[in-house]
Amino acid sequence: GAFLEATGISDFFIACANRIAGWASGGPAKVAVISSALCGMVSGSSVGNTVTTGSVTIPMMKKTGYPGEFAGAVEAAASTGGQIMPPIMGAAAFLMAEMIGVEYKDVVLRAILPAFLYFSGIFLMVHFRAKRMGLKGVAWEELPKVRTLLPRIYLLAPLAVLVWMIISGKTMARSAIISTGLCILVALVPYLLRGVAKTTSGSVSKACREVADECHAMDVKTFFDALANGAQNCLSIAVACGIAGIIAGVVTMTGLGQVFISAIVGVAGNHLIIALLLTMVTCIILGMGVPTTANYVIMATTCAPILTTGMGMDVMAANMFVFYFGIVADITPPVALAAYAGSAIAKAPPMRTALNATRLAIAAFLVPYIFALNPAMLFIDTVWYEVVLIVLSSFIGMIAISVALEGYLLRHVNPLGRILCAMGGLALLVPGTLTDLAGLIVLVIVAAIQVIENRRDKAAKAA
Repeated sequence: GAFLEATGISDFFIACANRIAGWASGGPAKVAVISSALCGMVSGSSVGNTVTTGSVTIPMMKKTGYPGEFAGAVEAAASTGGQIMPPIMGAAAFLMAEMIGVEYKDVVLRAILPAFLYFSGIFLMVHFRAKRMGLKGVAWEELPKVRTLLPRIYLLAPLAVLVWMIISGKTMARSAIISTGLCILVALVPYLLRGVAKTTSGSVSKACREVADECHAMDVKTFFDALANGAQNCLSIAVACGIAGIIAGVVTMTGLGQVFISAIVGVAGNHLIIALLLTMVTCIILGMGVPTTANYVIMATTCAPILTTGMGMDVMAANMFVFYFGIVADITPPVALAAYAGSAIAKAPPMRTALNATRLAIAAFLVPYIFALNPAMLFIDTVWYEVVLIVLSSFIGMIAISVALEGYLLRHVNPLGRILCAMGGLALLVPGTLTDLAGLIVLVIVAAIQVIENRRDKAAKAA
């Protein structure tokens, strides 16, 4: 991660996100969502990513017209979501594969749909807020050019090699070492391009010089800075994981874990939903201020057994459930470190930023319950056409919930319409034909009413 960041991949991700979504309504906020998802999965730190990408994206959002607390919240929510974004998941994907005893590719596959819904929720709410406020995007001439982005795609090579090697069955250590070595080679490409530019002329020389100027070259100082950053990251994670191991050992050796399981299962009885609620609260409390990797270790050893041993839940679904709620502690008041970091950059009230971030990340509080109650969302015990239906219904459900929270679809939505959209969205998120049809009908009715009202307003203006 440290060496990958030294190659300048964060700037590349931000530039790509600008090209993809910068032109749209409220474009800078959408850029923040996309770039933070990409950068966050590599950095492995919600707070670190909020500070790094937020220093670029938050001022852009404020300049567009978003309030400071909303701009900081968008960056914090998206950066936190980077920890659940496949294929890296802030290094948790590798830990989860080891602890559950499954292949790495199984973890990545299961995490795809929940992560898609999480970021869809944030993206949609950002879009509806921009429409409601009448915000515009970045002018086309100010966006990065495709011809300058494509030559820099080689920066993705270390990440692609890392994922390919692990999926191929190579050890984590070997995959990491080779990928790190490739990062160094990638960071030396600008020197090679400058050399080619000097020895050639015409369009070839100009193209090589342009690409070299856009890329980060690794000099001796950058190399040692990357080594230092890597060591510092490892130390903080190692200490946190060490303490997590002590906690896990105490819980296991003293029998506290079994007492904990018995207590929650006793309160919940045979009702899984109550056990899930109590486990969620426990995860959020234990996850406050803890780095991603250590966060997952704590959740897997203390909270996951409540659901697997106590309630008989699928192991993968249980681990995903506790990991999600451990991670959202970074944006959940009162200890919302990522939101506080975003508020500092945005110069906005910390608690209001945290509340906005929690609201934007509503999918993180809904989706885990869906796959806990029906693991089909994690592609467990299902067939391909069921997966397609789940993807479509869940995405439409997130649209409905975003409309309910932001109060805008094709125009402003009245309170009754927002309530109906919330109910319809929840129905669509619950896997099942009847609930999907009911939710879809509600959303179609609300949309149809808005179309009629828009036409009536146009007719009145024409008259």
